[in-house]
Amino acid sequence: MRKLRALLLSAAIGTGVLLSTTAAPAHAESIRYVYYLQSDCYNGGNLGIQWGWWTYYHCDLDYASNRWYLWA
Repeated sequence: MRKLRALLLSAAIGTGVLLSTTAAPAHAESIRYVYYLQSDCYNGGNLGIQWGWWTYYHCDLDYASNRWYLWA
């Protein structure tokens, strides 16, 4: 019984350490919007900066769907 309790306790501590070290920071990038045109993506990113929603953005093209993803 002691060995089982020690094993469970060490597994719980190990899981807690793993989750705390792999958690994303609050400022991590995420997809904000999806656009069909590149110009719309850059305009949306610039508006987000002007309105204070984010301080940095970039647009990526997904070639499979031919859509632009705004990351901020």
